[in-house]
This record gives sequence, C-alpha cells and structure tokens, in this order.
Amino acid sequence: MRRATRLEAENRLLSVESRPTLIAESAAMQPVLNLIARIGPSDANVLITGEHGTGKEVVARTLHAMSGRSNRPMVTVNAGGLSSGLFESELFGHVKGAFTDARTDRIGRFEIADSGTLFLDEIANVPLNLQSKLLRVLETGEFERVGSSHTRRVNVRVLAATNVDVNAEVAAGRFREDLLFRLNTIEIRLPSLRDRGEDIELLANHFLLVYTDRYRKGISGFDAGAMQALREHPWPGNVRELDHAIERAVLLSSGPMIRGVDLGLRATSSLGGALRLEEMSLEEVEKHLIQRMLARHGGNVSKAAEALGLSRSALYRRLQKFGLE
Repeated sequence: MRRATRLEAENRLLSVESRPTLIAESAAMQPVLNLIARIGPSDANVLITGEHGTGKEVVARTLHAMSGRSNRPMVTVNAGGLSSGLFESELFGHVKGAFTDARTDRIGRFEIADSGTLFLDEIANVPLNLQSKLLRVLETGEFERVGSSHTRRVNVRVLAATNVDVNAEVAAGRFREDLLFRLNTIEIRLPSLRDRGEDIELLANHFLLVYTDRYRKGISGFDAGAMQALREHPWPGNVRELDHAIERAVLLSSGPMIRGVDLGLRATSSLGGALRLEEMSLEEVEKHLIQRMLARHGGNVSKAAEALGLSRSALYRRLQKFGLE
C-alpha cells in the first residue's frame, strides 16, 4: 500500500471518537485497515471471517463507530448459540401468550437495533431450517413477532462473523447460498496473530497499559525473556489469548517488569525446550491440548471439539475458563 493511502486509512480510523481499539501496524493488517476505512461509513452488510479470537467483534464495533449509525445501538447476538426454540423469539420478539413462558410481549434484537447495527456472531452455525427466517428480514426488512400476524419493518445494517469456511458449508449443503450473498456484500478476512507477528509487541504493550491501570500495578514493561516468549508462542487463541495472558501476567507479577514465568505459557516448547508434562498441572495439560487442537484446525471450534471428543458447548466452557475465548 502507498504510504499516503495507508496514512489516509489510519487517519480515518482514528478520526471517529469513542472508537474501539483496533491496533495494527503489520503488513498483513494494512489491507484490512484500508478496507475498513473505505466501507465503514457505508450501510453495506459485511461478513468478517477469521480464526477464533482474531478480533472480529472489534472490527464490527469499528465499522459501526465509523458509520452514520454510530449514535444508534449496535446489538450483538451469538447467532450460533441460539436453540431452534429461542431463535425466532430472540431475533424477532414475541407477543404475550405466544408460547407457554411468554408472559409478556418481548422486543427482539432486530427491533432493538432499528436504525443501528446488528452483529450476528457465529453466523455459520445457524441451523439450516432457521436460515430462511433470517434471509427474509435481510431481503425485505420485514418480520413478525412470534405469535403475531402484524408485519413490522426495520432498517438495520447487518455485520456477521464466523471462523468457519462458509463457502465450504454452502458446498456441503449446510448453509444457504442466497443467505451468504446477502451477508457478504463485502468480506473482511482477518489474519491470525501468528501471521502478523510485528503486532505482538504493540498489542502486548497496549494490554499492559490497560491492565496496569485497571489493577493499579507499577509495571513498566516486559523483560527480554518475556518478550521472546510472546514472540515465539503460537497463539492458537490469537489476540484474545494474548489479552488474557497479559492480564494474568499483570496480576501475578511481583516486580517492576513482566517476566516469562508470569505469562503462564509453559505449555509451549518455545519456553525452554521439550514439553515436560510431568511438570504441568492437569489444567495446564488440558489447556495445552485445547491450544494444539485449535491450532491444528485453524481456530475452528467445531472441528477442535470433535477431535477432543467434546461438544461445542463443552469446549466453549473450557475456552472461557482458560481465557482463550
């Protein structure tokens, strides 16, 4: 990218107040920054793809903050986490008496996001039989609350995200091609943290400032061993894993500098030769195996869960437990 073009993109990203923190200087992230700067002010639907923890929600919040809808709400929904029974009610609302537990009318997420932005995370995991309901509102802006025949209209910009290869899901018959067309007017593909190594130190120092301020710790930086460990770690959980590692290190550090041992990254061979399972706790072994499976399957939670013999929900609980979510 020409320097002038890069500076224009960065200046546009920085020009909006209260923007989420999108930190990137690496070559791998420059096309992403440029694309965000160009499409952020538009109303285009955007599909944000990338491995687990690469910052898809941060990109969504940045796009919303750059848009003319920034003074309206951005509503977030884990679309893949909704059961069939809750899907319509959660997204479209319901009226009193629509089903057994419907004791009052309820406004759905589309109505709450009216004139604003709706962020649908894990969009590829929406069951096939429910995708037509989502497609209708994307095509027409119209829907009915569950139990009502009154058609309502909304004006919503939809941002969606997934760590799954949606084109492969379409080819396998698990995702509607027409829905994909509606969602990805523009696609933003986020690189993994291991592919943007120049950003690791920048991100680590950002998180260090955040957590030393939050926890009132007088820590000035990272010693050489800690910085080497950060650079060599494979980061299967990407930026989110780095965030949690720095927070933990700030809490555990007893000195003026973060040391390698404070980072809790013993489960990688980069921190001192061969992995010695007998020196690890059961939780560290479990975390290590999860990290390996995520890395092996490119951050795809469903495939990693299958390889580990876990359900997706069970793996998500462990990701949350170990700060890899």
